[in-house]
Amino acid sequence: MPTISMFYGILIRMYLGKKEHNPPHIHAYYQKKKAIFNIKTGEKSEGNLPKDKERLVTAWIILRKEELLANWELAQNGELPYNIEPLK
Repeated sequence: MPTISMFYGILIRMYLGKKEHNPPHIHAYYQKKKAIFNIKTGEKSEGNLPKDKERLVTAWIILRKEELLANWELAQNGELPYNIEPLK
């Protein structure tokens, strides 16, 4: 699972392959915590991050939605997704 972005100690990753379930989503990791976020809505669907980190991930998803959806298509075809600009 490649890391596609990293900001404020948060790693953003995306699984490769058609076996990955819909809806399009990313995996966010912060220290020993992890969560899954829906790309289309920016909402957390699973897991637990500190609230301030969740807000950062949601803001980043909103800003990078089109790039994330393009990466999702690549990943579904088993291709490596591109790195995406971190939140600054």
